[in-house]
Amino acid sequence: MPLLMCHPMSQWASDMDHRHKGTVCGFLVSLALPYQCYTACSHSVMPQTEDDPLPIPHKFYQPGNFIIGGIASQVFIFHNALSFKVPPAQMLIDEPMSMPKNYQHNLALAFAVKEINENPNILPNFTLGLHVLNSYYTVRMTYKATLSLLSAEQKFKPNFKCDTENKLITIIGGLDTDISANMATILAIYKMSQLTYGSLSAVQGDKMLFPYLYQMSPNEAFQYMGLIRLLHHFRWTWIGLVAMSDDDGDRFLQTMTPMLSENGICFDFTIRIPKLTYLEEEADLLLKQQEIYDIHTKSKANVYVVYARPTSMFVLRMLLFAAPFISLPPLHKVWISTSHWAFESFSFQRTWDIEVFHGAISFTVHANQPPGFQNFLQDINPTWANKDGFIHNFWEQVFACSLTNPAVHGDSNKPCSGNEKLDSIPVTLFEMSMTGHSYSIYNAVHAVAHALHTIYIFRSNHRSKEVPNTRLVKEKQVQPWQLHYFLRTTIFNNSAGDTVCFDGNGELKTGFDVTNWVTFPNGSFVRVKVGRLDPWAPAGKELTLYDDQIVWHRTFKQLQPRSMCNDHCRPGYSRKWKEGEKFCCYDCDPCPEGMISEQKDMDACVECPRDQYADNQQKQCIPKDICFLSYQELLGIILAKLVISFTLVTAWVLGVFIKHQDTPIVKANNRTLSYILLISLLLCFLCSFLYLGQPVKMTCLLRQVTFGTVFSVALSSVLAKTITVVLAFMATKPGSVIRKWVGKRMANWIVLSCSLIQASICTLWLSTSPPFPDRDMHSVKGKIVLECNEGSAIMFYSLLGYMGCLATVSLAVAFFARKLPDTFNEARFITFSMLIFCSVWLSFVPTYLSAKGKYMVAVEIFSILASTAGLLGCIFFPKCYIIILRPEMNNREQLRRKQN
Repeated sequence: MPLLMCHPMSQWASDMDHRHKGTVCGFLVSLALPYQCYTACSHSVMPQTEDDPLPIPHKFYQPGNFIIGGIASQVFIFHNALSFKVPPAQMLIDEPMSMPKNYQHNLALAFAVKEINENPNILPNFTLGLHVLNSYYTVRMTYKATLSLLSAEQKFKPNFKCDTENKLITIIGGLDTDISANMATILAIYKMSQLTYGSLSAVQGDKMLFPYLYQMSPNEAFQYMGLIRLLHHFRWTWIGLVAMSDDDGDRFLQTMTPMLSENGICFDFTIRIPKLTYLEEEADLLLKQQEIYDIHTKSKANVYVVYARPTSMFVLRMLLFAAPFISLPPLHKVWISTSHWAFESFSFQRTWDIEVFHGAISFTVHANQPPGFQNFLQDINPTWANKDGFIHNFWEQVFACSLTNPAVHGDSNKPCSGNEKLDSIPVTLFEMSMTGHSYSIYNAVHAVAHALHTIYIFRSNHRSKEVPNTRLVKEKQVQPWQLHYFLRTTIFNNSAGDTVCFDGNGELKTGFDVTNWVTFPNGSFVRVKVGRLDPWAPAGKELTLYDDQIVWHRTFKQLQPRSMCNDHCRPGYSRKWKEGEKFCCYDCDPCPEGMISEQKDMDACVECPRDQYADNQQKQCIPKDICFLSYQELLGIILAKLVISFTLVTAWVLGVFIKHQDTPIVKANNRTLSYILLISLLLCFLCSFLYLGQPVKMTCLLRQVTFGTVFSVALSSVLAKTITVVLAFMATKPGSVIRKWVGKRMANWIVLSCSLIQASICTLWLSTSPPFPDRDMHSVKGKIVLECNEGSAIMFYSLLGYMGCLATVSLAVAFFARKLPDTFNEARFITFSMLIFCSVWLSFVPTYLSAKGKYMVAVEIFSILASTAGLLGCIFFPKCYIIILRPEMNNREQLRRKQN
């Protein structure tokens, strides 16, 4: 076995920069090979050094059959700048500063150990002990403390283990993510279970790197998700980011930046806070931050998301505290922090105002109050434990007094009585209620105790059986690596009523409390639980908030703060991105016609469904009303009455002609053609009813073809009457060959042939593209027009075109025959009627095309009535006048006189 040389801590530490973690880790791996012995200590390959060459002054030891180690983060030691001229021990400032609130972590561990030792149901034949060392928030001292825990007490032999000297079973720590990772680097070599109560990133909690690491709080990634949910809940889209200027801060920003962008949130700026390590940096820090402080106060971002760490929060508080003294305005914002921060304060910060953090919101590790803990705290005094090396420093700094030891000085020269009570300490220095981190330590101790208890139950039940892990059963002493097997499967209910168990990744199945910090003028504060972040809740329901319980900073007057680059775009507007700006900065453009935006800050306006339309403010879609020309509305009633009236008049004229069918005026105008014309006009009036009412399939099929066919019959009759008149006068000339064409046969042929052409057009229309009921969604705003789709516009205008041709021919023939010597001037009346007909239908086409909805139907009905009434009035009313009012003119003599 090769001989390993171990050098004093002061020697090797002086050769290494504590920032070069890889070098330190490589050295420690070579130093800390896990040699074990189970016999005499004389087998040691280490130098026979009885004492630690660089002992850690702040430690807490309590003996027991099993020792639970701990790395505390209570005492902080300032450093001068790194120098390679003196050993590291000489670079420390003599006066250590204490983070008094973290002393509760030690007390929580001691309380849990005491509770277990007094419980006869857990490890009845064994006792737990503890061994806590301080990390001093530095890498090299964390390594040193971890190696010291792996050695025997008062001896620094980390690569040598003797059962009679070291009964360490597990280690709890640490608070800082770096401290936890640095501890895990060493403990993984020894297969020692580590229960960390600080949050770890996904990289630091990788089970491939640290398989024996257990997290007593959820993974840090859950907090990132919770931050996004929180910002979404309050619609905060313009924020500032605050992070440390180290690897953790870089990792936080690299993770959060894309998450913010993906969720529509922008950050105005980032503030990088350096780690509190060297005294020379503090003055430079204040000067640099002063230059950008004014920019922060003028920013529209009212929300600052802080990746909080105890040391970084000290720097932030120092800057905010110093602001009034260097003429900087107060920075009243909403502070959103991660779970690392709990208003930890150094003793000299007891009088510092924390009003700036009033209304802050943070994720805190879930905590409950185990019964008996506050009574336990009441009994704490400087002599409560013989080997508590933290109590003196803590006591002097929180009570501002001095104990009997002249080498230690508090904030005051007054002596300490030792009877001071912890409940009189300001809450910024110490809390009587168990904090989240202390609760995690409490649960960690109980988890270890239950795992040990399970091991001995397992051994007693399987002492005589063969099991796969025979070494686990046969060994009398429990080795640290054996604890891991049972720790990951342990599950129990603690005294506070919470269930404690780990998931497959070694993370405690718990969540975060959402805490609202309410501060008071006297420097105290109250934690108000206003919600819960549960990583195991269904997606989208991880965050629960009680908005009515949240207290905001006084400058917001208890109104929910707004944090946006610009005002919301109201409904009816959409966002238009500003070129060169972040996507959270935009202008508001009104929605185009027919489109809406129902919510604030919509990226684009949306079009309403076909059966809805946008209101005047373009905020919402309103269902369209059904529209058609019905019998119930005024226009429909008027048109229906006109149709009935004209129909009755036409029927009356037909009755008059039938009654006086043997009179000369009826016979002289081709009685048969007159009957055909009157009947067709009667049908023309009646076909207007096909256009009234809700369109259905039958009415759509019959509407245009009936109108076109009947009107064609009427126009054919008019044309036949006109041609008959012309041929009759031409046939009176001697020797005219046209005489044989005069008669009913010619008139009937004209009517039949002209009507059949229109009927053929209608038949072709119905067989190819027949009309059908349709819904017009767009012609009339806010209306769904029920109409008849013509199917084929070509066929429709062909029908109208053919009627136009018939009317034009009739007009031309009647116009040339208007001066023929006719007693009743038939040709002239036909000319007038054709002029009216053509005028009506020439004006119909543009009017029809410009009309919309039911008014298109009304225009067509009006055209039918007007043109039909023109024919009826011009052709038949003069004759009815003579028949009814001037019967003396209705005789053969009058007719012959006119002809002569």
